Amino acid sequence: MNKDSLIQFIQSVFPISDAKAAQIAEKYTAKEILKNHFILKEGSICNASYYIEEGLMRAYTYDLEGNDVTTAFYSKNTAAGDILSFFKRIHSRENIQALTDCKAWQITYEDMQVSFHTIPEFREFGRLNLINNYGLLKQRMLSTLHETAEQRYANLIDSNPEILKIAPLKNIASYLGITDTSLSRIRKDFVKK
Repeated sequence: MNKDSLIQFIQSVFPISDAKAAQIAEKYTAKEILKNHFILKEGSICNASYYIEEGLMRAYTYDLEGNDVTTAFYSKNTAAGDILSFFKRIHSRENIQALTDCKAWQITYEDMQVSFHTIPEFREFGRLNLINNYGLLKQRMLSTLHETAEQRYANLIDSNPEILKIAPLKNIASYLGITDTSLSRIRKDFVKK
């Protein structure tokens, strides 16, 4: 693994010089995560944030009836972790599990705090990354209110087709807020189009 994709990710979030991006990237360590391994379990505190270089992870929780509900997918070139647990140092209400073998770059809570206080560019990168993640979360929340299941499926195809190739259909259905049967119908309709 080399840090080129991590450096590119940093610069996509916050356009800075190669040298400053490399300085930020040096705070991350390489981590290989095997398929089905958890980087976070419900009830624990998120102690690291990950940049996914290769692979796919999913976050999930259980609803009141005990059903497994996918809350997020983390694919290549995205950051993974429970932001609320990470920054507020509270117990997570989600699990994050690798759906494939993953190559990632990890930064611990302690290293991130030191970097925030010693590297001004890291502060700005972190701030913009949080804003981007908040924006994605807000879009997802609003899409469940303003879009049909078909539109949400189409958006998933456009934004991250890798998920549809790798993730089990039951995980995709729960992420879209629909039943497995509805997802099967939608997929058939898309094939016809």
